[in-house]
Amino acid sequence: MKGAARKLLAEMKLVIGNKNYSSWSLRPWIALRHSGIEFVEEQVRLNFDETEDGSSSNKALFDHSPAGRVPVLVDGDVRVWESLAILEYLAETHPEKLLWPKDRALRAKARVVANEMHAGFGAVRSEMPMNVRRKPSAIDVSAEADRDIARIQQIWSDCRLESASDGPFLFGRFSIADAMYVPVVSRFSVYQIDGSAEVQSYMDSILSLPAYQEWKSDSEAEPWVIAQEER
Repeated sequence: MKGAARKLLAEMKLVIGNKNYSSWSLRPWIALRHSGIEFVEEQVRLNFDETEDGSSSNKALFDHSPAGRVPVLVDGDVRVWESLAILEYLAETHPEKLLWPKDRALRAKARVVANEMHAGFGAVRSEMPMNVRRKPSAIDVSAEADRDIARIQQIWSDCRLESASDGPFLFGRFSIADAMYVPVVSRFSVYQIDGSAEVQSYMDSILSLPAYQEWKSDSEAEPWVIAQEER
């Protein structure tokens, strides 16, 4: 039984896009890597210039999911797409990794802020695309993006103040909530968004993670450039 379980883990695959730009790919990838869950990665190059509306980057994506998007987790005969669904699947299949807080109230709050990230903050997404290898510099953003930034920083501060004694992440130890916000931390870093000491401390904890540093190094080595993602 143990041998079969190890074989299943070794066969788990995460299909991702360009590491420099694919924020949704980063979310489950960093949860897997930081948690020490065994997996292999398969990269499908994104190239939005190939389509007029940018809605699909590569026909090969449809070989992995009917949505034609990354990331996609393949675990035996189970196929899961959408980042938050993948993270929930990992929490169910690896409960020992404690990807959600153990406390019921904190777990509920973690799900709320994770879903708020999943469904919102469109201005930050569009005006500050993830570009890990971008040379840090500030840009002008809209009032709507400023509101998104303020709300995100409020979430981080509120969560950290409540769980400060339990560790450096939103709910003490690293959780799915943190995985959902890692790409935003990257954005705030490269676009030089100022924040409180509490916000900066949280960002430093994320940016110093070995898993994030690995992703960053891989991003910097990629030769591909997507023009409309460069700001």
